Amino acid sequence: MEWTSVIPFIVVVIAAISTKQVIPSLFFGVMVAGYLVEPSFLGGMTTALQFVIQGLTDESNLKIIIFLYAFAALIGLVRISGGIKGFVQKATEKITGKKGAFTLTWISALGTFSAPSFRIVTIAPVMKAMLKKIPMSRQELGFVIETTASPLIVLIPIATAFVGYMSSVIELSLSQTKLEGDGYTLFIQSIPYNFFAIAMLLIGFYLSFFHRSKKQAVDAENTSVEQGKEEEDDKWEDCHPSVAKDLPAKPWNLILPLASVIVLTFVLMFVFGIKEGKAGWQALINSSVLDAMVLAVVISITWFIVWLKVTGLALRRQMNELVIGGNEMMTVILLLAMVWGLSKGSEALNFADTISSSLQWIPASFVAVLVFLIGCSLSYFIGSSWGTWGILMPVGVSIASVSGSSLPIVIGAVFASGTFGAFSSPLSDNNNTTAGILNLNAVRYAKFKLKPALISVAVASVLYLALPFFL
Repeated sequence: MEWTSVIPFIVVVIAAISTKQVIPSLFFGVMVAGYLVEPSFLGGMTTALQFVIQGLTDESNLKIIIFLYAFAALIGLVRISGGIKGFVQKATEKITGKKGAFTLTWISALGTFSAPSFRIVTIAPVMKAMLKKIPMSRQELGFVIETTASPLIVLIPIATAFVGYMSSVIELSLSQTKLEGDGYTLFIQSIPYNFFAIAMLLIGFYLSFFHRSKKQAVDAENTSVEQGKEEEDDKWEDCHPSVAKDLPAKPWNLILPLASVIVLTFVLMFVFGIKEGKAGWQALINSSVLDAMVLAVVISITWFIVWLKVTGLALRRQMNELVIGGNEMMTVILLLAMVWGLSKGSEALNFADTISSSLQWIPASFVAVLVFLIGCSLSYFIGSSWGTWGILMPVGVSIASVSGSSLPIVIGAVFASGTFGAFSSPLSDNNNTTAGILNLNAVRYAKFKLKPALISVAVASVLYLALPFFL
C-alpha cells in the first residue's frame, strides 16, 4: 500500500494547525511531494517547482487568476471613485431604527455579495454609525454583518470571487480521482447541501428580526451603548479607507459596475450555452461559464474606466488603483498556486488510488458528516475557508467515489466546513476585519459568535446523517 501519497496532506494539516499559516503550510506540502517523487536535493526542489508551474499554466487556472485579479481591480476603481462611500452615506440617511438597520444589512447583500471582505467594508461603517441611534451592541452588529457575508456568498452561484475558486478545487479533485464531471455544475448541485451556511442564515435572520434580548446591549469591553453614543469614534467616515473623508460620495459608482458584471455574466453564459447547442435554462450552465465571468468583468472595467475619465477622474490615478486593487488578490493567487501545485504532486504520487484502496470500508451514509466535522476542526484552527477547501476537497471527493456516496452532498459538506471556520474562527480575515471596523476585541467577538455557529454545526451534522435515508 503506497501510503507515501498521503504524507503531503498530513504535513499540510499539521503545519497549518501549528503555525496558523495556510500558504507556507501548502508550500511545505508541495516540497514534500516533490522530494517523495524525486528524492534528491535538486531533484526534489525542481519537481516541486514543476508541480506549481503545471498548475499555473493550466488554461482554466489562468482564467481564474485573471478573473480574481480583474474583479479586485474593479472593486479598487469602485472604492477610489467614491462608490462605497456614496452607498454608505445614502444608507445612513435612510435608517431610523434597529429593524431598519438590520433590514438594510440584509437587503444590501443584493449589491455587495461579490466577496465577504467587500461586503464587510461596505456595510460595517453604516452599522457602526447606528450605534449612536439604536440600542444594540457592537457584537450584535458584527454578527448580523458576518451572517450575511461568507454564509450567504458561498451559496451564490454567479459573479462572486468565490465561484471560480470553488469550481476549480472541484475540478482538481475530479481530475485526481479520475472522475468525469464539470466543476461548476457540481458546485451548483452542492449548494442545497451546504447545511451549515443555510442554518447560519436562518439563525441570523431569526436573531435579526424576531429575537428580543432582555439584557442591555453592551460592547466587547463591557461599556454600554449609552456610553457608545457619546464616543466620537462611532463616526463612520475614516473608519476604513473605502469611506475616507477625502473621497467623493457617488453611490452609482458602486451600483452600476456590479450590476454590469452580474447582467453581462448571465447574458454571456446564455450566449455561450446557445453556441453549445443548449436551450432555455440549460444554456446558463455550460463549459464556458468561466469565460463568461472573465469577459463580463473585463467589459465592465473597460466602460467604467471610460466613464470615470469622462466624469473627471484622471486616467493615471485609475491605472494606479487598478494595480493596487488587483494586487490585493495576490495572497489569494499565491494560495491557489500552492493548492494547484499540491494537486499535481498528489496526482504524481497516485493519491486517489491510495484512498480508493484504503477507505472502501467507510459506509456511504457517514462520509459527508465525517468530512464535515473534520473540515470544521481544520478550518477553525487555520481560519481559512479557501485553505480548508483546497486541503480537504481532494480527500472528500476520493472517499465519496470509493464509498458510493453522493458527490454533491460530500462537496457541499466540504464547503460547509470551510464556511464554519471563515465565520467563527478568531483567525479568520472576516472576523478580524469586522472587529477592526467596529472597534471590537477580535478574540472576544469570535467567542460571541461561536455558540450560534456550533448550533448550526449540530444541525448540519444531523442533516448529513439523516439525508441518506431519504434519498
